[in-house]
Amino acid sequence: MTPHESSPDRMQKIAFNLSKIKHKIAIMSGKGGVGKTTVSLNLAALLAKSSKVGLIDADIDCPNVFNFLGIKQKHSFKEKTLIPFEIHSMKIVSMAGIQQTSDQAIIWRGPLIASTLMQFLELPEWGELDYLIIDLPPGTSDSALTAMQYSQLSGVVIVSSPQSVSLIDARKAVNMCKQLNKKILGLVENFSGDIFGQGAVEKLSKELSIPFLGRVSLNKELNSIAERQKIPSLENKEIEKEFLIIKENLLKQL
Repeated sequence: MTPHESSPDRMQKIAFNLSKIKHKIAIMSGKGGVGKTTVSLNLAALLAKSSKVGLIDADIDCPNVFNFLGIKQKHSFKEKTLIPFEIHSMKIVSMAGIQQTSDQAIIWRGPLIASTLMQFLELPEWGELDYLIIDLPPGTSDSALTAMQYSQLSGVVIVSSPQSVSLIDARKAVNMCKQLNKKILGLVENFSGDIFGQGAVEKLSKELSIPFLGRVSLNKELNSIAERQKIPSLENKEIEKEFLIIKENLLKQL
């Protein structure tokens, strides 16, 4: 990986490589562990049923998308082009397809993480896509900032659980988007149900005048399917219904 550069020439290369992609959508959360990758994968998989979809695992030091899908293969390179891995009609790029082993620690400072994400925007052979989903790591630092500055986002989806600490961090994510003038497509409530509560994220969306896209229930079946390295919305009709609501509400915002 090369050192961080933000030269006009590199920005032009990124813009050119993304020019055939209609919508670039970042999925973010202020707090880790709220199921952001689950939302990203299921949303991308449902979109891919009728559209051309790419997915970037932008969590450089802890990439999990390949693990969620049971992908063991590594990315191949053609000249200076990175070839995305294709599964479930999606093109996927992840650091997991580059690092030597899945438990290898990526001990990098911010500039190198940002540079790697820029390469994930610049180097893959995306071709024509309807949607590029960017699954960001939690928080509001390097990767989120890089994605918002260089990927010409159509908008951002913010995922939160109903817990109060998650809502505090969701507000931070909202404020970051506002400071950078990025459109917030909506909020998603994950882990919704009796254990953590229900409705708090929808209440927050009303308070902030942000669209509420839908909720994903906390249930054993979703976890069981994910543990088998399958995509829950493709395996279970009840789970699919919840993600279809999120998908349809999202498309209304684009």
